[in-house]
Amino acid sequence: MSEKTTAGKDKEANKQPNNLLHGVTLEKILTVLREHYSWKDLNRKVELNCFFSHPSIKSSLIFLRKHEWARKKVENLYLELMAAQNDQLPE
Repeated sequence: MSEKTTAGKDKEANKQPNNLLHGVTLEKILTVLREHYSWKDLNRKVELNCFFSHPSIKSSLIFLRKHEWARKKVENLYLELMAAQNDQLPE
């Protein structure tokens, strides 16, 4: 990797130091949510047709990449889940 490329990545990482989703792919978010909830429960929590009608990671990714409002709902649910799991960790 060239110095220019490395410097660009370092600069990019510094742009979002407080963004909890930085570096987490949408596919990873969906996978974590799907492992924790069923498709039925995901649909109850977020109410998106991609979680109700023939749900799959692939079809959900396509929908969420097209619709920012829906992606934000899913990202918020993921952040809530991560916060709840961190609260349950023993200190």
